[in-house]
Amino acid sequence: MRSFMWQSAMLALCGMIGSAGMAYAATAPVKGDVYTLKTCPVSGKPLGDKPIIKVYDGREVRFCCEGCPKKFEANKEKYLSKIDAAVIKQQQDRYPLKTCVVSGEKTGDNPVMYVYNNRLLEFCCKDCVKAFKKDPQKYVSKLDAAVIKAQEDSYAAKTCPVSGEELGKMGDPVKMVVGNRLVELCCPACKKPFAKSPLKYLSKLDKAQGKKSDH
Repeated sequence: MRSFMWQSAMLALCGMIGSAGMAYAATAPVKGDVYTLKTCPVSGKPLGDKPIIKVYDGREVRFCCEGCPKKFEANKEKYLSKIDAAVIKQQQDRYPLKTCVVSGEKTGDNPVMYVYNNRLLEFCCKDCVKAFKKDPQKYVSKLDAAVIKAQEDSYAAKTCPVSGEELGKMGDPVKMVVGNRLVELCCPACKKPFAKSPLKYLSKLDKAQGKKSDH
């Protein structure tokens, strides 16, 4: 009985955490991966605890202040290219595949790197990038599965970075992929607060896994 009451209480707590994230979801719906870079693409300054969040064609971008989005929008391609370069640098070392996510062919030493909604993908040729664009979710899902398979055995965190609860006590951990990185949560309700403050929770995971944060 006490175990049932404890689980019910934790579900209620995670529900409250999820509700707190609803305001974020209403103002900035994220269709792709959350922005995991530490700095503003315009000013280069650290984002801080309360970044300005915008979504452009399904892609989330975070800024340090109210003035930076206008500058970004005035020269969007320039700043998106800057973000792409930073995303590639951040994610390429943990990219899980040596084959093209579309064709299955080996990508070799010089893959075609393409950033889709803050996610790095590697292809064998430009024709496969075109094929990817026709059905991106199909191939992103394939990449998600590859990330989980490559990283789950070495996943060192024993608790949910959002709630702090031990993973597995509320059922199987919820596995999500952020920036080609596996994240395990105690329940679905923790997804929204994680998306609101990804740097905060990724930093917790880095500490749990004994790594220097690259976020």
